[in-house]
Amino acid sequence: MFIVLNERVQPIFPDGEDKIYHLGKLFDAKEDIGAIRQTALHVLGRAVKRLYPDVKLGKGGVLEDGFYYDFDFGKSISSDELIHIQKEMEFIVSQDLEIHLEYVSKSEAVQLFERLGEDYKLKMLESVSEEAVVWIFKHGAFFDLCPGPELASIKWIQAFKLSHVSGVYDEVMKENQMIQRIYGTAFISDLELKEYLQMKEEAAKRDHRKLGKEMDLFMFSEEAAGMPFYLPDGQIIRQELEAFLRDLQLKNGYEEVRTPSMMNARLWEQSGHWDHYKENMYFAEVDNSSFAIKPMNCPGHMLIYRNKLHSYRDLPIRLSEFGQVHRHEFSGGLNGLLRVRSFCQDDAHIFAAPDQIEEEIMHVIQLIDYAYQIFGFEYKIELSTRPQKSMGEDALWESAEHSLKNVLDKMNCNYRVNEGDGAFYGPKIDFHIKDALNRSHQCATVQLDFQLPEKFDLVYMDANNEKQRPVVIHRAIFGSIDRFFGMLLEHFAGAFPTWLAPVQAVVMPISHKVHGKYAKEIADKLSHAGIRTKLDDRHEKLGLKIRNAQLKKIPYMIVIGDKEVNYQYLSVRKYGENTSSFRWLGDFMNEIRSEIQNKKL
Repeated sequence: MFIVLNERVQPIFPDGEDKIYHLGKLFDAKEDIGAIRQTALHVLGRAVKRLYPDVKLGKGGVLEDGFYYDFDFGKSISSDELIHIQKEMEFIVSQDLEIHLEYVSKSEAVQLFERLGEDYKLKMLESVSEEAVVWIFKHGAFFDLCPGPELASIKWIQAFKLSHVSGVYDEVMKENQMIQRIYGTAFISDLELKEYLQMKEEAAKRDHRKLGKEMDLFMFSEEAAGMPFYLPDGQIIRQELEAFLRDLQLKNGYEEVRTPSMMNARLWEQSGHWDHYKENMYFAEVDNSSFAIKPMNCPGHMLIYRNKLHSYRDLPIRLSEFGQVHRHEFSGGLNGLLRVRSFCQDDAHIFAAPDQIEEEIMHVIQLIDYAYQIFGFEYKIELSTRPQKSMGEDALWESAEHSLKNVLDKMNCNYRVNEGDGAFYGPKIDFHIKDALNRSHQCATVQLDFQLPEKFDLVYMDANNEKQRPVVIHRAIFGSIDRFFGMLLEHFAGAFPTWLAPVQAVVMPISHKVHGKYAKEIADKLSHAGIRTKLDDRHEKLGLKIRNAQLKKIPYMIVIGDKEVNYQYLSVRKYGENTSSFRWLGDFMNEIRSEIQNKKL
């Protein structure tokens, strides 16, 4: 039971010993950004509870750039209410009350949150074993579950800001009920907070959803929530991304295949996805049989490999596919192209002999490095090991993890180990790229899999004509074409490199009547040379045409007036520049074609 004495909780244990732990004696986390944000989210919880006593506390968490807390208000709240909550948080910090972190048994934690009427916390405790120790955060009369670490003093939370509130589907009770998620951030200093807020302001200008609408690249519809519709200009960019990767893969020994979008449920049971991924899949009944829309391409590639007998001389076999996959996401988690329910994966599976594993992984890492250099991306590498929910024998996992680590060490790669975050079938190497705003995006992945070859009984004949088991390497470079598209849109702020731009040059006659004929000749010659060119010969003022071209972020604007017609040259202005230069048509065509061919940034 709990006895509240002098604003302090005493958990009474069966042996009668009072065990009270003050966090300040355990941690000195003043410089720990994670501890600052963890404590800030508890302050947010207390502030909301003081302002809205009937609110139910959901789950909270620390993010890469902030924190969030879920609340069940029984209604929606507006962003205007965040102002009052922020002020209440500032008041709580100014009180400088002590923080206490105490551990109790599960039954005592249940008693506490039953008394407080916190149904979500009770639901979260259901997954805790009976023997576990539960850490409780206490500040004044406020109690919360605590994963830690926490600050030793509340006064160290000085630079914090609530950003926005959104509706999300509850992930604790799982009753398909919408609750409110409040987001915020906290930093060590006011200067860091100011710099972060400036970055967020710039990010809002670059938001791919905003730019996608302004530039007519893609759209969404309630008729297919979370599934993008690509408009003509957006489809050109997608096609260019796929063509770049298709050409790269062809030159490196990959064979492209295509697999069905819907396959029998027994295939997913065999692969293990049924047990480990079922809640994220879509199903349909066909001829009294259960079918699943594929959430990934792996099982289909296993069937292709198994379609005929292979010799060791055939290996490695590299199968690639631009496969459209579907994965269920809660609607509250959808985010334009960055988080969707239907997307195209640039998937590949390499079937290799055990002695080929490290060489193939090295080859994949070199491909990823080359591709990211084209876009000017720097990246960080993360090695993720066996998760708690996995399949396969310990020896296979140890061998797989050793192989990945050995390759990274041989290539002198800087990487960090992310314990327990591998795929359920094998460890993986993830690549996190930094965009123009220094934000991190996980895109490329390399995964080693000893499980699927076992489950699908894949074999090859060795030099002694005996059956052997191949190893499968899963790999993606962009990860999701759609997500990579959205990320590029924000990274370049819509001003794509010329080779990617849907319209690469626009020709604008000052007067349709006087200059239109020569302008059309120029546009036709550029188009015939393979340059995506638009002729803007509308009966509009030149200033309006230029503004429209700038809004579309077209790399080159060509203005045709009297001088250009008389002397047969071009007046060319590059996007982002304020001055024009004169070019002969042949010179300009050579320059822009070279820029496109070399994929110049």
